[in-house]
Amino acid sequence: MTVLVTGGAGYIGSHVVRLLANRGDAVVVVDDLSEGIASRIGDTPLVQLDLATVGAKDKLVETFKNFDVTSVVHLAARKKVGESVERPDWYQEQNVGGLENLLAAMKEASVDKLVFSSSAATYGIPDADQVNEDFDCKPINPYGQTKLDGEHLAQAAAADWGLREVSLRYFNVAGTGWDDLVDTQIANLVPIIFKSLAEGKAPKVFGNDWPTKDGTCVRDYVHVLDLAEAHLSALDYLDGAEREFDVFNVGTGEGSSVLEVINTVASVTGKEITPDIEPRRAGDPAFLCADVSRIETVLHWRARHNLQDIIASVWKALG
Repeated sequence: MTVLVTGGAGYIGSHVVRLLANRGDAVVVVDDLSEGIASRIGDTPLVQLDLATVGAKDKLVETFKNFDVTSVVHLAARKKVGESVERPDWYQEQNVGGLENLLAAMKEASVDKLVFSSSAATYGIPDADQVNEDFDCKPINPYGQTKLDGEHLAQAAAADWGLREVSLRYFNVAGTGWDDLVDTQIANLVPIIFKSLAEGKAPKVFGNDWPTKDGTCVRDYVHVLDLAEAHLSALDYLDGAEREFDVFNVGTGEGSSVLEVINTVASVTGKEITPDIEPRRAGDPAFLCADVSRIETVLHWRARHNLQDIIASVWKALG
């Protein structure tokens, strides 16, 4: 009765692994360590493997059998939007091809429970401030498309051979649950602001003329520890006989603007921050916030941390 976590040495994955271990679940991690850090998972067994490579399926089947795996949390993926635009074929190979190998191995080894890491990038640029799971998904970049393709692959496996699956569409993930698990990738707004602060540079704001309360883009920021707890709730949901839904948003249901995030960093750190205002970036929605009523009602999960908690956790870890 073991949970296999792909990408478990990464930022989000290591939080999931630690929560699973803390509640007494047996865990094994599969990670290629291209971005993951082995020390994050302590003495949890680690199988170093790129899921998209030739032979990955057979290695996974062997791992399933050796560790008596009964469920999978699949977080391993490439996730940089700009990189996906530059290398769309590689993103298809890595994100979709890797999942195809994983699903084939699960079918062969009779491992029938999957929590799939999806993304709000599947929605594209919605014409609604709060987006629910029934919104017509129209991704605007290859990364978002690979995540939507992944959801469809999981659903096809459910129809084909009875996979019990659920996809979690993350909104903007930030913060840290433990100091040693802080995000080391400078790819999202919060780490970018802290990097600018450390270098004595002004963070960039792309547009201050958006139709929002202060003219800057608004996003839904969810604490990584809350997100990790959502994965455990989703795993437990897969054990139930009744599973009406297989897609859930994971967010707070509230939006924070770019300037609000910067001002919160300034407040928490005691540093004065004056951002550089640059032109809008093409493809940015003005407002993107999760409708979280489904996950709250069905999985009984609710975010417990706010933006202040997120920023304070990062500042503590970096201090």
